[in-house]
Amino acid sequence: MGVSMNWRQRLGAFIGGFDAGQHHRRLRGFRATRAHVNALIAASGPDITARARWLVRNNGYAVNAVESWAANTVGDGIKPISKIGDAARKEELQSLWLAWTDEADAEGLTDFYGLQRRAAREVFMAGEVFFRIRMRRAGDGLTVPLQMQMLPAEMLPLEQTGTAANGNAIRQGIEFDRIGRRVAYHFFRRHPGDSTDPGLAGEVVRVPAAEVIHVIDPVEGGQLRGVSKLAPAIVKLFLLDQYDDAELDRKKVAAMYAMFVTSPAPDNPLAPAEDDDVPDGVEISPGQIVRLDPGEDVTVGQPADSGATYEPFQYRTLLQISAALGIPYPYLANDMVKGNFSNSRLALIEFRRRVSAWQHSVMVWQLCRPVYARWMDAAVLSGALTLPGYEANRARLLAADWLPTKWDWVDPLKDANAEIAQIEAGLKSRTQAIAERGYDAEQVDREIAAERARERTLGLDFRRPGSPAQGVQALPQSDDDTETDTDTTDDAEDGPRPDEDQT
Repeated sequence: MGVSMNWRQRLGAFIGGFDAGQHHRRLRGFRATRAHVNALIAASGPDITARARWLVRNNGYAVNAVESWAANTVGDGIKPISKIGDAARKEELQSLWLAWTDEADAEGLTDFYGLQRRAAREVFMAGEVFFRIRMRRAGDGLTVPLQMQMLPAEMLPLEQTGTAANGNAIRQGIEFDRIGRRVAYHFFRRHPGDSTDPGLAGEVVRVPAAEVIHVIDPVEGGQLRGVSKLAPAIVKLFLLDQYDDAELDRKKVAAMYAMFVTSPAPDNPLAPAEDDDVPDGVEISPGQIVRLDPGEDVTVGQPADSGATYEPFQYRTLLQISAALGIPYPYLANDMVKGNFSNSRLALIEFRRRVSAWQHSVMVWQLCRPVYARWMDAAVLSGALTLPGYEANRARLLAADWLPTKWDWVDPLKDANAEIAQIEAGLKSRTQAIAERGYDAEQVDREIAAERARERTLGLDFRRPGSPAQGVQALPQSDDDTETDTDTTDDAEDGPRPDEDQT
C-alpha cells in the first residue's frame, strides 16, 4: 500500500497535477486529517464549545460578535403574516398568535421572539440548540396549551453512540430508524456541568423526534451535530487577549516610577534586618530628596514601549477574526473610525446577504415553521381557534410569510427615493416594500385608511403641500445629496440638472 501511494505521488509530481496535492518542501508539514466531521466533533466538540463559551464570558470581542449576530439575524423577531384570505379569520389568528408569543417560553423568561434571539446566540456559540415542545393541559390557563423548553447542546451527549433496544442506531445522541430518519433524541435529564441541579447525574431520557426541534447550520454533508461559529477564531481571540493583557501590563509598569537600589554586599548576608517594619525599597513622593547610604546606587527602570506596531498588528488580527466569524470589522470591534461610507455600505450588503440566507434556511425553516404548525394544530384542537375545514386544507391554512426585522438604512433619504422609483417603475410592489420593513401590507393600508378618515373628520391634513391625494411621490433631495459642477458652460447648454433647486 505504501509503495503504491509513493508511486502515485511521484507520478503526480512528474506530470504536474495540483500543487495543493503534492508533498514537496512547502507542504511537508501540512497533514490534513481525512476523518469525517462527525468523528472530529466527537473528539473535539466538547472542548470547542467550552472554549467558545469561556471567550463569550470573558472576551469583549467574542461577546460583541455574538450579540451583533443575534441582533442582526433576529432583532425584534421574525414574525409570521398569515396568507388566509378571509380578513376576519386572519385578524383572529394573528391576535391569538400575538397573545401566545408571551406564553411560549416554558421558563417564563422571555417571549417567542426572545427565544429566537437566544437560539441565534446558542447556534453561534455552540453550533446548535434544541427545543422540546411541551404540550400543556387545558387547565394550565394558557391561550394555546403549548410551550417550548430550550435545551443547550451539552444536554445531548456526543458519546451516546450504539444500538437502541428496538434495534435502531444511536449516533451522537440521535436515534435513527432503518431508513435514516430521526426518530428520537437521548437527552440528559440534567445538565452535566450544573452542580446546582440535584439528582442523578448522567441519567438519560428518550424523547421522540416529533417533540424536538434541532436548530443547526451544518457545513458538511452528513454532519449530525453542530460546531461553534467561533471555532475558526478561538485561537486568535485567545492569543490576542493574552497579547493585549501583556501590553496593558507593560504600560502599567512603564507608568510607574520604578527604582532599583544597588548596595554592596553586607558582611553577613544571612543576618536578619535590624527593623522588620522598614519596607523593602525606597518610598518616594513628589519633590522628595532621598539620601542613600555610602556605596548604594539607584537605577530607574525603563521598560520597552510597544512602539508603533501595536495598533497595526491588532487591527490585522481583528480583520482575520472578523473574516473567520463572518462579522464585519466595525461590528466586531465597535471601531467606526477606519471605515468610510462606501466600504461600510459594501460590508453591510455582504453581511446582510449572509444573514438573510441564514434567517430563511435555518431560523425560519428549522424553528419558526415547525413551531407555527404545532401551534396551529394545538389551537384548533383546543378550540382556541376556529378554522372550518382545517384538516382537509391544513397546508393552505398554514401558509404564512415570515418577516424579519427591517434593516436600518445607511442613507435613509437616498434609499427611500430609490425604493419609490422602483415602485413607480413597476419593479416592485408596495406589498413587497412594506414586507421588507417587517410589516403586513393589509394592516398598513387599514391603518392609513383609518388615519385619513380621522384627518377628514377633524379637519387635519398632514400631507406635504402640493402632494397628490393618491399615489407615490419621491422625497426631495437634501442639500448634501445635491452634486456641484464647476463647468458652467455645460449647465447653460443642457439646462438645469434634475437634482438642482428650481426655485
